[in-house]
Amino acid sequence: MGNRISSTVIIHPHVEIGQNVIIEDYCIIGVPFGEYNGEKTIIGDNSIIRSHTVIYAGNIIGNKFQTGNKANIRELNSIGDNVSIGTLSVIEHHVQIGNSVRIHSQVFIPEYSILKKGCWIGPNVVFTNALYPNSKNAKENLQGATVEENAIVGANCTILPGIRIKQKSLIGAGSVVTKDVSKRSVVVGNPARSINSIDELPY
Repeated sequence: MGNRISSTVIIHPHVEIGQNVIIEDYCIIGVPFGEYNGEKTIIGDNSIIRSHTVIYAGNIIGNKFQTGNKANIRELNSIGDNVSIGTLSVIEHHVQIGNSVRIHSQVFIPEYSILKKGCWIGPNVVFTNALYPNSKNAKENLQGATVEENAIVGANCTILPGIRIKQKSLIGAGSVVTKDVSKRSVVVGNPARSINSIDELPY
């Protein structure tokens, strides 16, 4: 099939694009950042980057990657195979995203977050990483959350800094997660509390 890259796309130096990649109108790939030193940007095979997406330099992105329209992906992230990042979502720098992660529309993922294989992040979810925003040493003490394998975070949740959401757990829509979530548990509310095991759900 070959690559299909719109004539309106801007591709900066040091970008490597795989085979059978579609890049739609007005995308910008490989944007230099403040301490840019020529880091490569890699887009894997069979990827689809939809219109107005901006991807900064230094992202290493696997095969079958997809974005929605106007996704913004900052620098120096590691993104696995078969990852989808939805419309208007923002991924900050130094984020690790494993294989087969699904990030829906209008999600915010701050720096130092870790999303492990197969986890699912619903629309309008906000992760945070500053324990005391705008404090004197806030930037030196950022703590990203970790979402472990196959965990599900429902729509409109807020995840506090440094939280670990463990394997196959489920966060109900609209929850505010203030402490770690144990493996295979279902938590809901503000603050989120455990109400069940995922093994007892009727699906």
